[in-house]
Amino acid sequence: MRRMLALARWVVRHGNVSIALTLALVCVVVGLATGFWLLFRLAYIVAFAVPLVWFWTRSMIRDLDVEVLRRTHRVSQGQPLEGQVLLRSTSILPKVWLEVEDQSSIPSYRSKRVVTIGSRGSAGWSYSEPALQRGVYRLGPIRITATDPFGFFRMTREFGEPVTVLVYPAAPDLPNFYIPPANLPGEGKFRKRTHNVTPNYAGLRQYVAGDSYNRIHWPQTARTGNLMVKLFELDPSSDIWIVLDLDRSVHRGAGEDSTEEVAVTVAASIARFFIQAHRSVGLISFGSDLRVDEPDRGQNHHTRMLESLALARAVGDVPLERLLIEISRRFGRHTTVVAVTPSPDEGWAMTLMSLAGRGVKVAAVLLEGETWGAPGSSLDVYGTLAAAGIYTYTVKKTDELTRALGGRGELAVEAVR
Repeated sequence: MRRMLALARWVVRHGNVSIALTLALVCVVVGLATGFWLLFRLAYIVAFAVPLVWFWTRSMIRDLDVEVLRRTHRVSQGQPLEGQVLLRSTSILPKVWLEVEDQSSIPSYRSKRVVTIGSRGSAGWSYSEPALQRGVYRLGPIRITATDPFGFFRMTREFGEPVTVLVYPAAPDLPNFYIPPANLPGEGKFRKRTHNVTPNYAGLRQYVAGDSYNRIHWPQTARTGNLMVKLFELDPSSDIWIVLDLDRSVHRGAGEDSTEEVAVTVAASIARFFIQAHRSVGLISFGSDLRVDEPDRGQNHHTRMLESLALARAVGDVPLERLLIEISRRFGRHTTVVAVTPSPDEGWAMTLMSLAGRGVKVAAVLLEGETWGAPGSSLDVYGTLAAAGIYTYTVKKTDELTRALGGRGELAVEAVR
């Protein structure tokens, strides 16, 4: 029974071969019945051609070396993935009509071509494909398929190991983004000069009586012949928390044209803005699980946040109101919280009001879900934010983020007027 099943599977996989062998058998039977010699010769040709074609196809797929160079493993959305593929043949026989495919799980990436390699020759090409969707994807291995001209046999081999590619979300520049500062010295849009020594160097000035000697800039003093001292600025040290709403029930759209993608892009842009300003930024979201990136500074921390955002998916079942309540113990008087959400529920706005009553500085970026086809309206929640005087930006489906978030906005209550 097993042999019959194996034979049936072989016949299905090699339909053309089965037809050819059946034709040869019919020729033999008819030739024996009629004595027509041409049918016997046709059967001989088919009987010899099938194994010959099999050996020819097998030789096409053997004696191959494949080298793959992946130049980029981490890119931002829209940037190209670059690399090079090189095939070498160590056989005397030429390789004809080889199908070469660089397998990938990236939706926008397609790399498949047919190549012919001469005797002990080589073939190669470079690729540069833009990564249009954020996330973690796989590149490779290289699959090479050889077929004969009659389509009797199809043989495949794979070369190389799959590699992981991380595509960060896009983060447009926000040159004039503003949120209310927390209650710490040095907070606000501009830093203030200080007599204390801080990591923030601001410039030079001439020495005046009472300046500390450890602030003297000796190289500049030697060049100018006058005592010059270094100026410093206060370091804005309050924490900024970005809270990203990944509750699946409030998001609309699919792919790049979705509130999920816009919300992630907004969060990435805000994080980039404050990291470039040397501020301490943290990120909280609840998708498949709770993800917390504690506030920190620097490019390494920015990369960690981008990794979190690259993996963020709106699959959570925790409303933003509940999330804010659960994590509210992390927020103090020296904290600024920015909520990013398309939710039309007024509950999260009321929770922001409660945080503001405790002295926490709060702001919101509200995606108008109705412009993405959501049944509810964001007008009520916007009115709640306006009544509380919470600094709010609104984003519509057709808005350009640089403009929607780039200007020094107004309080929601002022915008309503």
